[in-house]
Amino acid sequence: MTSPPDLIVPSSSGLHCPVGGFFIDPHHRVDLAVITHAHGDHVRSGCSRYVCSLPSLPLVRERTRGARKIEGIPYGQVVQLGATRVSFHPSGHILGSAQVRIEHEGRVWVVSGDYKRQPDPTCPPFEVVPCDTFVTEATFAHPRFAFEDGAIVARDVYAWWMDNAAAGRTSLLFTYPLGKTQRLLAELTKHTDRGVFVHPHMMALIAIYRDAGIAMLETTALDQRPKSYRFEGDLVLLPPQLHGLRPLRRFADAATGFASGWMLDPAELERRGYHRGFVLSDHADWNGLMRSIEESQAKRIIAVHGDATELVAACRARGLVAEAWTDD
Repeated sequence: MTSPPDLIVPSSSGLHCPVGGFFIDPHHRVDLAVITHAHGDHVRSGCSRYVCSLPSLPLVRERTRGARKIEGIPYGQVVQLGATRVSFHPSGHILGSAQVRIEHEGRVWVVSGDYKRQPDPTCPPFEVVPCDTFVTEATFAHPRFAFEDGAIVARDVYAWWMDNAAAGRTSLLFTYPLGKTQRLLAELTKHTDRGVFVHPHMMALIAIYRDAGIAMLETTALDQRPKSYRFEGDLVLLPPQLHGLRPLRRFADAATGFASGWMLDPAELERRGYHRGFVLSDHADWNGLMRSIEESQAKRIIAVHGDATELVAACRARGLVAEAWTDD
């Protein structure tokens, strides 16, 4: 008996569901884009229609410059797309992030998008969604990656900030503008009510989180202070791409830090040239990946977005059918 075709197939435009007539986080413009979350490498402007989780809707609208046809679906609500039944379920990555559950003729596939299993005050926790095939991210798919809870990292960030303040230095912390920045602003409320400065381009995304009811430290855009203002003792959050650029010379005696899961590797800290690395990731570590695979009850595992060599081997050792799909 011939096996039915896969519900999801890789394509030059990304993960494609032929029977549903949609692409998940497409790389190019398509007619129907199903979006797991609003990071720039998952949302492309110019698609004819977007479907995402309802909490992600304002972020997707921001990313797509106000695309007209964006439909936000509440978590758990089923919609019919082509011949498939589709629903969104929390992935614990950032505000509005979702796994996509796809059902067709008794088969269930789940595409995880990016996810993590650690607590995060800015988004609902990962929801286990049983399925037959689990398409999982593999960003940190190696046993060496084991991350502490964000609350512990935020405590270390606060201590670093206070040490710098006592020495009269500015603390420049480089964080990704969507997700990581808001998570830190929320976690730091446990230690202080002192406001922080942020790059002006971060303000719109921070405002969306505030509108969603997320409690965070007060933020002021850098351009709201005169050029003569001295930021001694202040914490300033900046996008990583600004590190080392000429405009930052206004912070003459500053300590620099970078918050990322890649900071687990001391060589990465040296290569990137920061004074301090904080191991904070919005992706699952090795244990989180393996736990999620086991809890999904899936018999087939497909890994995407990363080097999945170790993950595929570990899954096969557990008797699962496992493979990796590379990004086209």
